[in-house]
Amino acid sequence: MITNKPICVTGASGFIASYIIRELLSGGYTVRGTVRGLKEGNKYEYLTSFPGAADRLSLVQAELLTEGSYDGATAGCEYVIHAASPYFLDTQDSQQDLVDPALKGTLNVLQACAKAGSVKKVVLTSSVAAVFDEPISGHVYTEKDWNETSSLKRNPYYYSKTLAERSAWDFV
Repeated sequence: MITNKPICVTGASGFIASYIIRELLSGGYTVRGTVRGLKEGNKYEYLTSFPGAADRLSLVQAELLTEGSYDGATAGCEYVIHAASPYFLDTQDSQQDLVDPALKGTLNVLQACAKAGSVKKVVLTSSVAAVFDEPISGHVYTEKDWNETSSLKRNPYYYSKTLAERSAWDFV
């Protein structure tokens, strides 16, 4: 075990985060997962049915756009895995639906981690979308490559991932 303290996983109900939670629980870790709402019946049964969840999984409410809403989730944690980010193919307002939650949400989580005083490491789940919009055949991509072609109009999800990751690097 790397820690006996809870590991915070943001966006617990999401595809990637749910697999991360399942793996952490199977490794014996205690997990604190963030979700958007807790009053919606048994909406998270697939999470609470994981082996070990009854004893070692707690779900807490947090909202990407609400400053301070991750403070309780990260308090006392040494490790935070930030996997929360909206994903839509069709949206009426890309800024509001994709970019703001990804960008401001990442900063809100990082600020909560800094405020907690106990966090040793943050893992930010990103995407190849932050590196390129369309791959260039034969190009070997490195950490120096950034997606420079996506925008609010062209692949707004890619754009949101690029802005969120760049802001995380700037924060660090």
